[in-house]
Amino acid sequence: MNIVKFAASNIKTMDNSILQQIDSIIEAGLKEDINTGDITSNLLIPAESKCTAYMVAKADGIIAGLQVAEAVFKKLDPKMSFKYEVNDGQKIKNGDLICTFTGTYRAILTGERLALNFLQRMSGIATETAKYVEAVKGFDTKILDTRKTVPGLRLLDKYAVKAGGGTNHRIGLYDMVMIKDNHISVAGSISKAVEAIRPNIPANMKIEVETTTIDEVNEALEAGADIIMLDNMDNETMAKAVGIINGKAKVEASGNMSLSRVCEVAATGVDFISIGALTHSVTALDISQKIKA
Repeated sequence: MNIVKFAASNIKTMDNSILQQIDSIIEAGLKEDINTGDITSNLLIPAESKCTAYMVAKADGIIAGLQVAEAVFKKLDPKMSFKYEVNDGQKIKNGDLICTFTGTYRAILTGERLALNFLQRMSGIATETAKYVEAVKGFDTKILDTRKTVPGLRLLDKYAVKAGGGTNHRIGLYDMVMIKDNHISVAGSISKAVEAIRPNIPANMKIEVETTTIDEVNEALEAGADIIMLDNMDNETMAKAVGIINGKAKVEASGNMSLSRVCEVAATGVDFISIGALTHSVTALDISQKIKA
């Protein structure tokens, strides 16, 4: 499994290529929101006027994206100072102080919505992920994300999953082989698809095969798949598949996963449960920004 190259507690540990991508995401967001300028703030507030602001939680959850929010404001005021009261990945409760920051009044008002958009979305993802991770506690099963992310925000979405205790699946189409039903149709069979791909990828790159029946599980196993996805199987069939695979490949369960079901799925012995809803059906965590009097 590929894992994004940063720690959940500190976005500054990203390598330069990832930092540059996030920088461009912020630039695009600011351009979209500000365009020719923040008319209201620029006409009401002197350019050098300063203030202190803070963010406070208005719901319980897991925080994620603090450094992204900070980066938004520092694009507008490089000298802005920040103090975090919590860290990414930490539980927060309604009313908790999240951070305080001091800088130009204009920058704090102009950057507010974009910073909160990132922070609220990422914290919502982390919060939902943490619920699934808690639900499978006691099992060796890991909760995976998917590629069902907002275009352009994948790195942030997957960072938030990590902050919530989840595990990143492949980042894109380029870093892991995933042979799905349409690929199998083109190749003619699971075996033929694996045979065509295996000699042409790096030795350490994994091949995952999507299966929907026990016959397909057997074929994927015989073909030498590294990971076998059990797609939209009921719990009884998944347990049977896990017994057949018997440690010869990793096993991922996928399809129709819900918070109420994942504990039962984990009990079948699968190694991973992938959940698209972590990132495609996000409920933002309610966070508010206030200016100190």
